[in-house]
Parts: sequence; structure tokens; C-alpha cells
Amino acid sequence: MLGKLTTEPATNRPDLLAPVVREALAGWRSAPEVLVAPIDPELADTAAFCRAYDVPVEASANCVVVAGRRGGETRYAACVVLATTRADVNNVARRYLDVRKASFAPTEDAVTRTGMAYGGITPIGLPDGWPILLDPRVTATPQG
Repeated sequence: MLGKLTTEPATNRPDLLAPVVREALAGWRSAPEVLVAPIDPELADTAAFCRAYDVPVEASANCVVVAGRRGGETRYAACVVLATTRADVNNVARRYLDVRKASFAPTEDAVTRTGMAYGGITPIGLPDGWPILLDPRVTATPQG
């Protein structure tokens, strides 16, 4: 349980996963450790999600897609940060992508490129070559 959410192994609920996530989990030996829970897609906003499911914001993390251009090429990365913090797009992500300016990817672009629903983008199943910038304060075990 996480708040009001009953979690279970993602491998038991492929219906809750985007096809790219199912593919990424297939054959991955740690897949049974990945947990999911059904949620209302209208609750993509972190504050609304936490209120609706009694999940402490301190136990939540967000995965956001950032993009920047260099030499006519758009470069993407996923940033996983605590819900109580903000992704450092202008410094960390920009430098990592080696671009002059980085910003959050437009929602439609992030959804199309990841193959995942808005509010449900996860580091598991991202396109090949996308770096994942993980805030070291994010842990696999909820703290709330």
C-alpha cells in the first residue's frame, strides 16, 4: 500500500502499462520488483494525485522530459526528481545535454516520443539513447 493505493507487481498488470514499458520489463530480471497501481489519469498533477490517494508529497517523484537543440538536432533527457523539488533544467540538464538552452518538452512531444501517457511517463521504456538524470535523493522505497 502507498496511501490509498494498492500496489502490485507490474508484471501482473500489463493492462496498466504502456506497450514500451511492457517491452522494457519483458525479460528484465528485476521486473517483479516494479510496482504499479491503477490511478485516475485526470490526476496527473502531483498535488491532486497526492490529495486524492493520501500519498505524502515527500514520498512522490516526478519524471519529466527535457529537450534542447544543438546543431539542428533536438536532444532529450528524462529527469527524475522528488515532487518537493524542481528539475534543474537550466543548469544540470542543459549542461548534460550540451545545449545552449533546455526546457521542458511540450506535452504532446513528450507523449509522442516516449509512447507513454502524460502523467505516466517513467524512466522504464524510454527511447534508446535518452539519458536519465536521477536526483540522488530519489529512493526506490517510499519514505512516507
